Amino acid sequence: MTATALPRVLIAAPASSQGKTTVAIGLMAALRASGRSVAGFKVGPDYIDPGYHALACGRAGRNLDPYLCGPERIAPLFAHGALHPEPADISVVEGVMGMFDGKLGAWPDGTDDPAGFGSSAHIARLLDAPVLLVVDGSHSARTAAALCHGLASYDPRIHVAGVILNRVMGARVVDEITRGCARVGLPVLGALPKSTRVAVGSRHLGLVTADEQGDAIGIVQQAGELVAAHLDLDAIATIAGGAPDLAVDPWDPAAEVEPVPGRPVIAMASGPAFTFRYTETAELLEAAGCRVTAFDPLTARGLPADVSGLYLGGGFPEEHAEALAGNTSLGAEIASRVSEGLPTVAECAGLLYLCRSLDGLAMAGVVDADSSMTPRLTIGYHHARAANDSFLMRAGERYRAHEFHRTTLDTPPYDRDPGPQRLGDQRLAWDVETPTGGNRPEGVLVAPTPGSAPSVHASYQHLHWAGSPVLAQRFARAASEYGHTGHHSPRPAATTPGDALSAAPDLTHHGDRDVLPGLVDLAVNVRDVRPPAWLVERIVASSDQWAHYPDQREATRAVALRHGVNPDQVLLTAGSSEAFSLIAHGFSPRWAVVVHPQFTEPEVALRNAGRPVGRLVLHASDGFQFDHELLDPRADMVVIGNPTNPTGVLHSAASLRALCRPGRVVVVDEAFMDAVPGEPESLIGARMDGLLVTRSFTKTWSVPGLRIGYVVGDPALIRVLAHEQPCWPISTPALVTARECSTPRAVEQATSDARQAAQDRRHLVARLAGIGIQTVGEARAPFVLVDLRAHPPGGLRAGLRTLGFTVRSGESFPGLGAGWLRLAVRHPDISDAFVAALARTIDALDTAQHPMRPPQGDIR
Repeated sequence: MTATALPRVLIAAPASSQGKTTVAIGLMAALRASGRSVAGFKVGPDYIDPGYHALACGRAGRNLDPYLCGPERIAPLFAHGALHPEPADISVVEGVMGMFDGKLGAWPDGTDDPAGFGSSAHIARLLDAPVLLVVDGSHSARTAAALCHGLASYDPRIHVAGVILNRVMGARVVDEITRGCARVGLPVLGALPKSTRVAVGSRHLGLVTADEQGDAIGIVQQAGELVAAHLDLDAIATIAGGAPDLAVDPWDPAAEVEPVPGRPVIAMASGPAFTFRYTETAELLEAAGCRVTAFDPLTARGLPADVSGLYLGGGFPEEHAEALAGNTSLGAEIASRVSEGLPTVAECAGLLYLCRSLDGLAMAGVVDADSSMTPRLTIGYHHARAANDSFLMRAGERYRAHEFHRTTLDTPPYDRDPGPQRLGDQRLAWDVETPTGGNRPEGVLVAPTPGSAPSVHASYQHLHWAGSPVLAQRFARAASEYGHTGHHSPRPAATTPGDALSAAPDLTHHGDRDVLPGLVDLAVNVRDVRPPAWLVERIVASSDQWAHYPDQREATRAVALRHGVNPDQVLLTAGSSEAFSLIAHGFSPRWAVVVHPQFTEPEVALRNAGRPVGRLVLHASDGFQFDHELLDPRADMVVIGNPTNPTGVLHSAASLRALCRPGRVVVVDEAFMDAVPGEPESLIGARMDGLLVTRSFTKTWSVPGLRIGYVVGDPALIRVLAHEQPCWPISTPALVTARECSTPRAVEQATSDARQAAQDRRHLVARLAGIGIQTVGEARAPFVLVDLRAHPPGGLRAGLRTLGFTVRSGESFPGLGAGWLRLAVRHPDISDAFVAALARTIDALDTAQHPMRPPQGDIR
């Protein structure tokens, strides 16, 4: 072991959000721009900052985590990164949280050290690195100097070499802090003004990654320019050069593993959705004889050629779920390869991608569970014990792990006693130790066939393989064995007729896009081909008012009278689309939940307004029934349809009122409630605290071209929406429609039409049942949802079009898919003709798929 000169500094701060990342990235970029070679490091398990370090330094960013890797490996790992691929002139280590903040509680050996285990101070001590303190100077002057003095003197084993001020408001403040620091022997190395140019976006798990930040390179460059203009780079380089030589042998991945035969190819997920992976993971696999090939699951149509192992690291798949779901060819190949036994490691984001679905969008379908975003953050270090044997671990082995996510799996995808699942056996991966001394089950092992050895290890646990190189060795060995068996060529994945999820629901798709000239329209729920004659007469008679600006007051009073509420509870809107847009922009929910399957416009509006949106997906096995206890109690906005489009299910008013609580806005879309005789379960009434109910005249009165609807609700909430609404949003003909369709005569006609539609619906349901086609639940709307998942979905709509009918399928509804049809209720004669056409189409498709099966005969 020889002592090596490794110039270095560590950037620390009194607390989070002081500016460590800005200073660290800017300092790396500025030093590199000055002609020095720079190596960047991050204290702790953070994956995001090293991505920016890599851009700033032009070489891989690395993590220094004594909990995951062991304190004894920190200096060797640092030396490896500082010297590889070439020696750096200076290394910059970005700290974590406050300077002495680390893992909560006592150290692993039971001691009570001044610094938290894994803290910036702990790493500074392990590396004997001089510390530069970053202090936010926007809210104090000489007090900042006292704070620096306290940090510098708290642990005499740590050398605080200087101070960098951030977000200072002026030269006088800088002078005050500088004089205060001079009193305690701390030089101020520069002061950064508050800058809006250097801004990295943020999200639910921290900063936006470098792979996703649209101008990440520009941000790094601006940070470098800011630092170069305001900090003394030469003084910082002198401090770094004064660090003692480090007597340590650099970590060598080749010394940790042995090469396996065959040079197996490991496909490692990368790109915006899979940015979280430690640099040393690939280095260990390469040292073990593998060839690591990066691929982006957002764009790659298949796995790399001759793949023998798959590594799906962490990241933000929830931000890219639709693109991942849309890449069906890759998901199908992964499912097929897993069924062959392809060794696969999936951490956090990888686990979500292997699930059946993520927020209602279809994923690869390897793990028999659905996943979704929640407002709850799960974070922390812990020990995890392997619960079962797999290619990666042996039962009973203990590993140090880190967990960091806001998603959850709906049901455990494993059995402790292995049993048949949708794809082979699915078994428990981990028993994770809890702070109270117990264990919780987590993660899943997937075996390709019942009773075989698991070849997939998927869980939320992040492990640093430099701390457990045996994992790389075992993965490489499994990949080598897989490659040796000849499993190289991709095979198409078998389709599952019962698959209930679409690849990537197009939330902006509406039924009118499916309508073609000359076809019978069962796709759009407009009741008739034209408005009633008396309504057209009233609208035309109002033409003498069209030269004046519209006045909503009379129509608003008519709608209020129709529902027995006060006018201040009513806001007329240009259709439901405007209502949902007003709601999305008028309120700022911390966590909005949309109950699916349902009309997609509310979610589109919320997402377009930048609101955080989660989904609660109801299931066909439960008849798409809603239970308010399924909802996360922290949701402060809930959107649900009643009766729901496209299922037709009518939820009880009691179950929806149970959603109401202080601080929560409940939005109920009752667009089809006037098509239910008597309008049972409507929530419109005199007391609507926290409630907003949207209604529409469009479907019942066949006026989608006029764009007229309304919201009824809590007067305080209505005022918020009215404030968001522009002047004169509704035309005079639309206001006349609202007034005339709210009269007692119109309500009576709507009720009569609803009773007739109910009879027509019962006729359609019976005819469908006659050919073995089931609807789900008891539909109460002027449409039914048909379950055709047992039949080949491909070509169904095309076949019906050739027979004269256009229908709406379920691809655009989260939680459904191509195996579902939503059918508008029409006259019984039309329903009879359609059912006959549907029977012919299904028979033709089934015969094409099973050519030896005899035809089923005519349907009468």
